[in-house]
Amino acid sequence: MKPKNIFLIRHGQSEGNVNAEFYNQKPDYTLQLTELGHQQAKEAGKSLLEKVGKDNQIMFYISPFWRTRQTFEGILKSFNPTLITWREDPRIREQEWGHLRTIQECQRVEKEREEFGSFYYRIPDGESCADVYDRASDFFNTLHRDFEKVLFPENCAIVTHGTAIRCILMRWFHWTVEEFEATANPKNCEIFHLELQDDNKYKLLTPLREKENHNIYKFKWASPSFFSLNL
Repeated sequence: MKPKNIFLIRHGQSEGNVNAEFYNQKPDYTLQLTELGHQQAKEAGKSLLEKVGKDNQIMFYISPFWRTRQTFEGILKSFNPTLITWREDPRIREQEWGHLRTIQECQRVEKEREEFGSFYYRIPDGESCADVYDRASDFFNTLHRDFEKVLFPENCAIVTHGTAIRCILMRWFHWTVEEFEATANPKNCEIFHLELQDDNKYKLLTPLREKENHNIYKFKWASPSFFSLNL
């Protein structure tokens, strides 16, 4: 059964969010929440419980990175553990940023990425957003199989990362690359709510913000009906 509600939640503030030097000291997956991040996770749990209802079941899918695990732990403080099911899935992990990098290297990559276009730019020894999109697409196979289960809960939450949320929404709602480029990353512990409509499709009730001064080249193309195909 398709869930009535799907929630996408970005992790709380992490060490890397406040000091980029951590990316040169620790592998990305080991970065942990700050004190503020832990508080954000608890507040997100309270907010999510209000949307779900204290007597209703919910299924969680979690990125295995430590900051998303800690966010999940903070969210759970608001829930009855008997109404929770959960599963880790590496396909919804953060975009790979390669090996340990200095803050100067991170700044150089970010500058190149914005100039080139973040969707196609592949980080050295890492991934492009297009790679994350492919992972999200494969993750959908698991979601759809789970949704077919008779006893699947009416509520589902995905605790993940900013880029992953944007790629999941891009895949779900068939955004163009230009539409993806125009969206800003979610804030820490921001919750995005997808609600099932009468037509059996989901509506995004909390859209992403637009990116300020995004400089991606706006390519306008003709409708396919204008093209003549010689096969």
